[in-house]
Amino acid sequence: MLTRTLDKKIGRFSVIRTPDVPSTKTIECRNLWKIFGGRSAEALKAVQTANVCKDEALERFGCVIGVADASFTVLEREIFCIMGLSGSGKSTVVRHINRLIEPTAGQVIVLGQDVMSLTHRALRELRARKIGMVFQHVALWPHKSIAQNVSFPMEVQGKDIATAGAAAQEALSRVGLSGWGQRYPDELSGGMQQRVGLARAMAADPEILLMDEPFSALDPLIRRDLQNEFLRLSQENAKTTVFITHDLEEAMRVGDRIAIMKDGRIEQIGTPEDIVLRPETDYVSRFVSSISTLRFLSASEILRQGEVAGDMPICGPRTPLPELLAMLTEGAPYVVVKNGDEVVGRVGVAEVITALQGDLNRGSSHG
Repeated sequence: MLTRTLDKKIGRFSVIRTPDVPSTKTIECRNLWKIFGGRSAEALKAVQTANVCKDEALERFGCVIGVADASFTVLEREIFCIMGLSGSGKSTVVRHINRLIEPTAGQVIVLGQDVMSLTHRALRELRARKIGMVFQHVALWPHKSIAQNVSFPMEVQGKDIATAGAAAQEALSRVGLSGWGQRYPDELSGGMQQRVGLARAMAADPEILLMDEPFSALDPLIRRDLQNEFLRLSQENAKTTVFITHDLEEAMRVGDRIAIMKDGRIEQIGTPEDIVLRPETDYVSRFVSSISTLRFLSASEILRQGEVAGDMPICGPRTPLPELLAMLTEGAPYVVVKNGDEVVGRVGVAEVITALQGDLNRGSSHG
C-alpha cells in the first residue's frame, strides 16, 4: 500500500510503503520494444542477437529504435515519472499504455489486462472509462464551450447530458475554473487551457492518468502553480499517474519514482533520492550533476554508528537535513536516529558538515 505525504519543505509528495502490505501493480511494461520502419522485424532481430546500435539499425535497415527493451511497473496511486531529452523515447513509451502505438515486441499489462490482446471494443472501453490523458497541446475544440469540452469524455461513456454537465462543472471547480464553463477556449490563457485539459481527463474519474509533458510549454511560474494543483488533485483523488517530462526539476518535484531514458533505453529507475544520491550510470550522474543533494539527504544517509547516552533528541531515518540541523543548533551534541524502537545510529555536527562539504565539492566539480 502507498501512503502519500506532503513534504512542505521541498514542495513535493513522498510515498511511504506500508510494511507487509503488497502494493497493487496497476501498469506493467515487460521488455517493450518499438522500432519504426518497414523492416522492423529484421532490425529487432539484429539488435537482440548482434547488439546492433541505433545508428547501425538506421543505416542497415532504415529503421529507428524508439524504445529498446523497456521494463517497469507502476504501483497503485503512484506518480511514475518518465524523463529524458528529446528523442529519448519517453513519449513513445506512454503511448503504448493505452495502445495508441502498437509495440514491435513486448507486453503491456494495465489493470490486469494484456492491452495488446484486447478487442477494439474492449480497448475503447479501457480508454473511455479507465484512462485519462493530458497532452502538452491540450487540443480543445474551439467551437465547444469549456464545459462541453470537459463533459465530452462522459458523453462518450453514454452518460446523459445533465449528469455529464454536472460532473464537468465539479471538475472545473477542482482545478480553479468555477464560472468559466460557458466561455470558449480562445478566451482562456495557456495555463487556463491546461487546467481545462486536466479537468477533462479527471472528469470521468479514471483510475489512471497519462500526462505527456502537460506543463512544459508554460511559463515557469504558471508551470509551478499547475504542478501544485496536480499534486493536490492527485492526493485527493488517489490516481495512478504516468507523467512524462524532459525537466529534471519537475520530475524530482512531482515523481514518487523516476525512470530516466536515453536512446530508447531506461538507464535507471528509482526515487528522487536514489537518482540524485546513487546514480547507477555515467549518463545519470551527468544528468543530475546540477541538482543539490542537500534537499534529498536524510538521517539514514549521513548517520554513523556509535554509543548513545543521555537525554538526546530522537529522529527517524527519513528526517531531512534541515530538521537535523535545527535540532543540533539547540545545543545537543548529536541526534539519535531510531527506526521504531531500534537505535540505528546517530547524527552530529560533524556528519552535517561533511554532508554540506560533499555537496559543495560536488557542485564545484561540475561547475
